Amino acid sequence: MATFYPIGIQNFEKIRKEGYLYIDKTALIYQLVRTGSYYFLSRPRRFGKSLLLSTLDAYFQGKKELFKGLAMERLEKDWVAYPILHIDLNISQYQSGKDLEDILNRSLVAWETLYGADPAERSLALRFAGVVRRAYEKTGRRVVILVDEYDKPLLQAIGNEVLLEEFRNMLKPFYGVLKTMDGAIRFALMTGVTKFGKVSVFSDLNNLDDLSMRDPYVTLCGISEEELHTYFEDDIHALGTSLNLPFEETCSLLKKQYDGYRFTASSPGVYNPFSLLNAFKYKQLGSYWFETGTPTYLVELLKRTDYDLYRMAHTETDADVLNSIDAVSYNPIPVIYQSGYLTIKGYDPEFKMYTLGFPNEEVAEGFTRYLLPFYTSVKSVDTAFQVQHFVRDIRKGDVDAFFVRLQSFFADTPYELIRNLEVHYQNVLFIVFKLVGFYARVEYHTSRGRIDLVLQTDRYIYVMEFKLNGTAEEALQQIEDRQYALPFASDLRTLFKIGVSFDNETRNIAKWIVRP
Repeated sequence: MATFYPIGIQNFEKIRKEGYLYIDKTALIYQLVRTGSYYFLSRPRRFGKSLLLSTLDAYFQGKKELFKGLAMERLEKDWVAYPILHIDLNISQYQSGKDLEDILNRSLVAWETLYGADPAERSLALRFAGVVRRAYEKTGRRVVILVDEYDKPLLQAIGNEVLLEEFRNMLKPFYGVLKTMDGAIRFALMTGVTKFGKVSVFSDLNNLDDLSMRDPYVTLCGISEEELHTYFEDDIHALGTSLNLPFEETCSLLKKQYDGYRFTASSPGVYNPFSLLNAFKYKQLGSYWFETGTPTYLVELLKRTDYDLYRMAHTETDADVLNSIDAVSYNPIPVIYQSGYLTIKGYDPEFKMYTLGFPNEEVAEGFTRYLLPFYTSVKSVDTAFQVQHFVRDIRKGDVDAFFVRLQSFFADTPYELIRNLEVHYQNVLFIVFKLVGFYARVEYHTSRGRIDLVLQTDRYIYVMEFKLNGTAEEALQQIEDRQYALPFASDLRTLFKIGVSFDNETRNIAKWIVRP
């Protein structure tokens, strides 16, 4: 029997009525609604947040028939229908304050048609509070409030402080209704990609329970290892047959490609549901999550702050940073983490510090490819072509062709885009060697002013030293003096020692020297 994968389908009722696959999250949902009232959840895009809200919508409408065969059917005995106020902010581009006002007003008008309006309530927040009160009075049941992608306007305004402030001033009192109308509210859940805190829209909402880094709810969105094997065992076999791979190797590839999202220090990895379902539907691995688009605000944050990309991919930080975006801050790490491009890789309990990194190969390769045109003169359509030629040069042992190509990456970069030459050099080198590393083995470390790198193929070993403030001769001498090549003394592959220097006036590679 064919499986109907709910790719792009976010409506619980449609999934249940039309026979699409549904991974049963209703036991967790029951736990959620029975143990609290006000929640917030941050998860990356395409992780099932909208489906979660749709499931809650159906539950609070008392649609028992949709939950037949699910855990909720066994757990819930009462099936009470509540008035529901469901807001979806994902349907506009928010170029101005009027765009946000129009969306909120449209929801309010629809609710006022149901529950009545008061002409004395003129502001958006007062109208919202009035709707909540009248819905409670009219039905005799407390109100359920569901907000989907609460942060969409704020994310689109990153970098535009005036617009960001306008959105913030509009949303803060609107969302504040969740606290002021507590007696009339049964349940509330706000979801988004990121969490704006401190001086932002959540500063007064201290009654929200943030589930984003809570162990019991790490699999509320996404697919766990257990769920993968419970629901997709046949699909894994079918994918393996298509790829001509045994079952265990297929599992390993899926884990490497799509697993690895960790939302707490101790939780197991979670798979990206959108990519996983696409891989099973089309029976091939692909960068499905990236094909749906990557937000430009991430790159704008990185470039605006001259952030070191190597540091980004190996950063250490604490829970306060991960949990909240300060709208006036220039630290890009929280928004990149919350957007799903970095995840928790390790935790030091003594200092309560988290180590971050790319969750899996889809994200590592996709994000690095996406960054390349923003840091070099290479056009996005040429990225794959350029990487292919880099790899071919390396595999052939053609060092000169490799460095001529690398020079072209630095050429024609507008001077005004490079505020910190040293960081710019390091970022371009990080991107290039990260991309090459998907086809060859790359080991490197950075410190201020240089990149030391070892690159290995089946026939060649390249030991490189880059001098940002020095000569190629000095770089080569450092390789000799510090015996960087010593670990490969008994290796039968051809070894190249390469010293490279940069010229700050031309903003490019000045010279490279190669020695066997």
